[in-house]
Amino acid sequence: MNERRVVITGMGVITSLGSNLETFWERLLRGESGIDHIRQFDASQFDVRFAGECVDFSPDPYIDRREAKRLDRFAQMAVAAAKEAWKDSNLDMARVDATRVGVIMGSGIGGLLEIEEQYKRLMEKGPSKVSAFTIPKLMGNAASANVSIFQGAKGPSTSVVTACASAAHALGDALWAIKRGEADIMYAGGAEAAVTPLGLAAFSAMKALSTRNDDPRHASRPFDRDRDGFVMGEGAGVLILEEMEHALNRGARIYAELAGVGASSDAGHITQPDEQGDGAVRAMQAALQHARIQPTQVSYINAHGTSTPLGDVAETNAIKRVFGDHARRLAISSTKSALGHLLGASGAVELVVTVMTLQRNIITPTINLEHPDPQCDLDYVPNQPRDMRVDVALCNSFGFGGHNASVCVRRLS
Repeated sequence: MNERRVVITGMGVITSLGSNLETFWERLLRGESGIDHIRQFDASQFDVRFAGECVDFSPDPYIDRREAKRLDRFAQMAVAAAKEAWKDSNLDMARVDATRVGVIMGSGIGGLLEIEEQYKRLMEKGPSKVSAFTIPKLMGNAASANVSIFQGAKGPSTSVVTACASAAHALGDALWAIKRGEADIMYAGGAEAAVTPLGLAAFSAMKALSTRNDDPRHASRPFDRDRDGFVMGEGAGVLILEEMEHALNRGARIYAELAGVGASSDAGHITQPDEQGDGAVRAMQAALQHARIQPTQVSYINAHGTSTPLGDVAETNAIKRVFGDHARRLAISSTKSALGHLLGASGAVELVVTVMTLQRNIITPTINLEHPDPQCDLDYVPNQPRDMRVDVALCNSFGFGGHNASVCVRRLS
């Protein structure tokens, strides 16, 4: 039996640089930053007072207002990104078998905003005032459940929680669901809305965040000598994966082939990466092996690139170990320089960027890379986009807990 190949036929994003795919892409190419002072709540007393917020996002174009009130912000974003991907794919759900359409979404934290709001209500007004929708709004599977409901997808529907690797793992699980024959179409990605008072305070307490309060737009600076931590972001990304023959039979526009995925665990520290990137090495190697791709065939990596002192060095070391001399010929960039870190949604939004790179033959830059770190000595496409044909690319995601994922995409010849 021929192996079932999986292609990408639709993409949708909700980000601090916009919710329209073309607008988002053009702003990335221009080197714009979506990071600014926080507007959703008063952060004046916080040590960190900026983030990559989706300030223009409203669920109104996607969800009836009454329904939207029953969803936490992260689930609203998931539904919105799924609808954008669906529109982009020209998929007519009335003309496909809904039982063969599934959903797998990732989120590192879930409905944190709802937890905070309802706990405040409990403390101030008593238990009788806690909303009946609290659990359906805060539960981690609310993103996948609501995408399934709103899109009418009746196939496999699950959720992934592996911190910042959540969306990448969700994409991998969706790929395997199609390859195993459990589905023909999968909505896959991630959503996160943890820019809340508790989320900001907790990450700040870990000393994980940049503290450049006087210059937010330049705070996320992956691979730069003066980086001082990551910047929180929020948003969602959803890709529609489809069995290739199914996509061809319905005349779908195909962006790229999702060729391979790899996963591993550091089995080390709960937050710090392995210094030499051991787990990242194994994830990238597994993705290449699954895709039957030689390291020298890869020309671009969308890096995890968080702007943390330890993480950027570990990823650089891992890339050198996987690619050897070819590492010097790779183009590498970090989308987080412009958006901040979308946590459980990052892998999906960054894979969208990776796929657009294959489509448009241009690489989005790593902005704010002004003073290269001697320990990060590869080509990170600093500050300006680069025209370059890319046929094979990797997209890396590494999460707290030592979770590692790498996704390989290639151009269909």
